[in-house]
Amino acid sequence: MQIVILKDAAEVAQYGAQIFADQINKKADSVIGLATGSTPVALYQNLISRQQAGEVSFANVTSFNLDEYLGLTGDHPQSYRFFMNEQLFDHVDINKANTFVPPGDAKNPLTACKEYEDKIVAAGGIDVQLLGIGRNGHIGFNEPSSGLTSRTRVKTLTKETIDDNARFFAADEYQPHLSITMGIGTILDSRKVVLLATGENKADAVQAMVEGPLTASCPASALQMHKHAVIVIDEAAASKLADVDFYKHIEAENQKLLAQLAAL
Repeated sequence: MQIVILKDAAEVAQYGAQIFADQINKKADSVIGLATGSTPVALYQNLISRQQAGEVSFANVTSFNLDEYLGLTGDHPQSYRFFMNEQLFDHVDINKANTFVPPGDAKNPLTACKEYEDKIVAAGGIDVQLLGIGRNGHIGFNEPSSGLTSRTRVKTLTKETIDDNARFFAADEYQPHLSITMGIGTILDSRKVVLLATGENKADAVQAMVEGPLTASCPASALQMHKHAVIVIDEAAASKLADVDFYKHIEAENQKLLAQLAAL
């Protein structure tokens, strides 16, 4: 894991957006994995600004989202398809026909999961996958106890996740308890993973992911096995790591090395 500790949420979003902009500028037809939730919004706003300024183009990009609520149509205001349209796709030059979100209204969800996996493979695999992390260590909707080699599937949400997401639903509004999510194995197939975490409420999950054992009780700990996982966190989210100064030192030395190599 590459651990990048920055001052605040704004710096985290800027750093993450730079990774995606660099990837797309290097490979115009990149396949990117996207995430929903509050943390990625600032990253998406940054990418929108870059695209509108002519610094990056999504015209040839293909995207796959991590997950979707099972039982919601794509035009439902709480669906993740609606979220992605509102937060990113409607504001950049991406072809929406090349943006994929698991179908929450699938008649046969089990078949839809297999088809989603097949689409990712047919697209050539994901170049960079964006992740957030839940307070219980979940990535996507891979809740604690999820298999570390799991593939896209239907997943039951924990009460903690349901409670955390209840703020997005009106008191009398139907809130799904099931989802379709990329599996942990699917995520680990991505060539690069970028996980963003901000705020003190994510500090326990970050500590378990980075320094805890590799365990299904913290699904994000599976990223310890990924050869190119970048964990971008602010000071608050890093606050329970054993030696913050050590991680900062490692990152500073890595940046020096990269600068030296770039100068060759």
